[in-house]
Amino acid sequence: MLGTVGTGVLIFFVLTAFPLPFIYKWIHKRKEKKRLQDTVEQEAVPESGPISVIEPEYKKDPKVIDAIPDPETPQTPVFEVEKKEEEPTSGEMLFYDPKQDLSHYKKPTLDLLEDYRTRITEVPQEELERNNQKIVECLRTFDIRIEKIVATPGPTVTLYKIVLSPGIRISQFTRLEDDIMLSLAARGMRVIAPIPGTNMVGIEVANDKPSLVPMKSVLDSTKFKESKEDLPIVLGKSISNEIVMLDLARLPHLLVAGATGQGKSVALNAILASLLYKMHPAYLKLVLVDPKRVELNLYSKLENHFLAKLPDAESPIIIDTKKVVYTLNSLCIEMDNRLELYNRAGVRNIKEYNKKFQERVLNPQKGHRFMPFIVLIIDEFADLIMTAGRDVEGPLTRLAQMGRASGIHLVIATQRPTTNIITGTIKANFPARIAFRVASKIDSRTIIDVSEANQLVGRGDMLISAGTDLLRVQCAFIDTPEVERMVDFIGDQQGYPGPFELPEYSETDRQDTLSPSFGQRDELFEEAARLLIQNGEGSTSLLQRRFHLGYNRAGRIMDQLEEAGIVGPPRGSSPRELLVNSQELLDDMLGK
Repeated sequence: MLGTVGTGVLIFFVLTAFPLPFIYKWIHKRKEKKRLQDTVEQEAVPESGPISVIEPEYKKDPKVIDAIPDPETPQTPVFEVEKKEEEPTSGEMLFYDPKQDLSHYKKPTLDLLEDYRTRITEVPQEELERNNQKIVECLRTFDIRIEKIVATPGPTVTLYKIVLSPGIRISQFTRLEDDIMLSLAARGMRVIAPIPGTNMVGIEVANDKPSLVPMKSVLDSTKFKESKEDLPIVLGKSISNEIVMLDLARLPHLLVAGATGQGKSVALNAILASLLYKMHPAYLKLVLVDPKRVELNLYSKLENHFLAKLPDAESPIIIDTKKVVYTLNSLCIEMDNRLELYNRAGVRNIKEYNKKFQERVLNPQKGHRFMPFIVLIIDEFADLIMTAGRDVEGPLTRLAQMGRASGIHLVIATQRPTTNIITGTIKANFPARIAFRVASKIDSRTIIDVSEANQLVGRGDMLISAGTDLLRVQCAFIDTPEVERMVDFIGDQQGYPGPFELPEYSETDRQDTLSPSFGQRDELFEEAARLLIQNGEGSTSLLQRRFHLGYNRAGRIMDQLEEAGIVGPPRGSSPRELLVNSQELLDDMLGK
């Protein structure tokens, strides 16, 4: 026993070592821990059934109790680092979508077209064996030895591929073309010697019953549906039943010629159907010229979707020769304007330009705009040449020479393939040509430079020359009711407020184009001079844009300004030098 004195000393020591506030906090913590323990044990007891003891969470992890804040202990403030949102890169920025104005547009469906199952036939085996036997006997008669014959049936003709025996010259074989034709008693026969890319020669023989190639079957092909070309046009099937498809953007223009009733109009409908089934109206505009006023009138319902025309034109399909001349010159203005924008944007063609515009690199406030492809289709070119002559051939030649880069492509058709219609200038600028059956070898040479189109069967049988060897194709067939359903499907949808407007071209532009005399100054001479001085550059394209002029008239005004000593001589693609740099000096020169 410590005694009274010892106990007092101990109490004094405890009170001295542990102050009352500390003891109070310790007692308070003990009571709080006991209260939490009782609460956990009461919640762990089930309402019924055997009682199970659940160990409190604070016993499993002592930190649970320690984490309970002491009401008298100040809490540590929460510390967070604010993350700055990264700005989107140029690649992540929202691209301009040219389809946004017609975002709900739907392309035509294949159920609008016929499949013509009853008109699709196969070449009988008996026919193949009969022709094979006749070829062998004919060649044996003339001592032409062969090793093998392989028959490749097509929709209209069958190609018999022949392997000549060693020592037999090709010239010996080609001399027998007329004899083979007589032996087979076949129409539409053609000799190919040699077949490109092989060691064989070939004989094309028309089938007894030609098979139809429905437009629906070629549009439904994987080759067309998965194509990545800019302007894919599917034309039909080859002798080996392969889909024949061309990219109009690469051709870049197409000449279609043949005698009346041999398939030209069907080919134009096939070209138009290919483009309408593949393209959105924002990417394609059509300029349709139909002097016959029959074939292309079906497409007038596409006015607010795919068609382009002059601002004052009444009909969406151009039928008047005078309007055709204006339209061709208007397309030249559009081409020049586009090329000027390419120069300012630092690009070379329409794809590069549109890519920059969609990436919002080019500012619309500076005149830049999204450019659709423009396809000009003329159904009867001969009528225009006979009535307008040079007025048509001049701008058409300019478009053919320079239209490719600007996204303007031409398709012209004629049923009079003579040298005064298809001139050397036209042929030089239309490397891609389609020849249907013609009456003579001369007409065939006029179109495709060889005398083989006169041997075609007709009814869609055609030869395609696209810079390579000739390809024989059966044109895809699309009938008038199918075209009407396709056009109605598109025309019944929401379209643009109006057709795509081409630049205006006036009679004054035409008269100035025809008159090369510098004796009288243009009525816009003074305004043009002041405009150039105000802008500080002698640019012909500036005159075109500001005064809505054609290329020829703007160039003539610029030549007059050079003659007057206001601008210097041409400097290639760069603007001319201004020799007069103030309005006051210009007034002195003009006597004002």
